[in-house]
Amino acid sequence: MPVEPFLASRHGFAFRNSWPSQPAVVVPTPLGPVEIGNARGGLCGGMVFAALDYWHAGTQPPDDQPAAGSALYRYIVRRLVESWHVPAGVLQYYRWMTLPDGDRSFEVLGRRIVSERGLSWLTLRRQWPEIRVDLDHGVPVALGVVTTASSNPKDLGLNHQVLAYGYEESVQQVVLHVYDPNRGRRDDTTISFGTASPTRPRAFTHTLGLSHPVRGFFRTVYVPESPPSP
Repeated sequence: MPVEPFLASRHGFAFRNSWPSQPAVVVPTPLGPVEIGNARGGLCGGMVFAALDYWHAGTQPPDDQPAAGSALYRYIVRRLVESWHVPAGVLQYYRWMTLPDGDRSFEVLGRRIVSERGLSWLTLRRQWPEIRVDLDHGVPVALGVVTTASSNPKDLGLNHQVLAYGYEESVQQVVLHVYDPNRGRRDDTTISFGTASPTRPRAFTHTLGLSHPVRGFFRTVYVPESPPSP
């Protein structure tokens, strides 16, 4: 693991997640073909994985945005597809899109029974503790960010990917520092959330380069690769 801690202003790409609309990347999934990497969706997952690859390799990512068809561009696109971890990763995004924000429950003989966990509980009780362990060891974590409530597979591309690299924690409040390819080398990009009452819906406030709300997030499956030579 590199000695230098990850920081968006040092280890993120200098260019932002803005690309030509072609070529789109069409990924076959159990839900049908899904277009990602188009003008609407960008290449966020590929840029997150690639930046993390460069950090693991102890080298600085290139400053100039690659042209379509170049070795770096093809590498980012390939890492984008790998960041979706087909089919399991796509199904996880889709499942989270269809879940409620808070737990669904009903009462039987005065006792509350949970019938379905919501994104709040899944994020705070299942995902965040594992993410925090890695961050405490200085290891950045690639995150899948769910931004929409939908059962339409075509809306999968509305979700986002960022890289968590640090956090601040006070009483029942967390500020997560992330590298967001939509915002580039900015160290003020965060996702903030309270940790009390995880069974209830909550607001995940953020400064991401998104027009959508953040409903929840989970760690994605990441395996380091060697980035291309300059």
